[in-house]
Amino acid sequence: MSTEIYYFSGTGNSLYIAQEIQKKIPNTKLIPIVSLLHQEVIQTKGKRVGIIFPVYALTIPIPVKWFLKKLDISSAEYVFGVATRLGIIFKDFKRIDKILKKKNSGLNSHFVINMYSNDVKVEDYQTPKKSEISKLEKTVQNKLDNIISIILDQETSKEKDVDYLIDLPYNPIVNFFLEKFIVSCMTISEYIGGVKYFCTDSKCIGCGVCEKVCLSGKIKMCNNKPMWQKKVLCYMCYACINYCPVNSIQINSIPGVKSFTRQNGRYTHPYASIKDIAKQKASK
Repeated sequence: MSTEIYYFSGTGNSLYIAQEIQKKIPNTKLIPIVSLLHQEVIQTKGKRVGIIFPVYALTIPIPVKWFLKKLDISSAEYVFGVATRLGIIFKDFKRIDKILKKKNSGLNSHFVINMYSNDVKVEDYQTPKKSEISKLEKTVQNKLDNIISIILDQETSKEKDVDYLIDLPYNPIVNFFLEKFIVSCMTISEYIGGVKYFCTDSKCIGCGVCEKVCLSGKIKMCNNKPMWQKKVLCYMCYACINYCPVNSIQINSIPGVKSFTRQNGRYTHPYASIKDIAKQKASK
């Protein structure tokens, strides 16, 4: 049976999960969501279809939502979703299910996997040590073994989220305004509240890595310096800030949100290279 896995990944966590599932399920194809967003209709071909993505502030990344709305999933006999996150409770699989049911489909199973966060602007952020990553990887692999068994047997498994670190009540109104805020950040990420959101400091070497990994195409190099184009939406994936080889890209504090990137380290999944992230744009 053919399997297609559609994935979105800013700093490698979701890509890693997609690759590990591909290794253990025969005849599986990985397809980056970003490469398909220019299409009016996205037609699946697999009998099994998986959607893998990170959790962004309680909800689904906006590019994943766009993808779902364009999706023709009529080929699929079995559909599964996997969300990666730091630890805030995630209840938005119900939104994915709602979108898919409008297409005469739906999720047969869904799973949440705890991994390290790439949100390096928060005050108490700690870059994980190699030993911590290794320890977490063992936990992830154990969970993946169970997930893969369920997928291969095509079981119905809509597991309750019990591995969260932070519990927040599900509130559709809060989620609605939170998403509006995220879209606002995406739309005006050059300036938010009169403050430039992303910037570079004096360490910038003009290497262009940020442009390569920018999944929305918002960053363009100009005179060996990155520019965040005002007319291009930012996906808020934080690939640029985390893959910068000299930690030159910073997030400025904006009204209501203080940033600590100048004192914090950075995080990318150890098995996700710059090339791995950049190739998501291949067909865009």
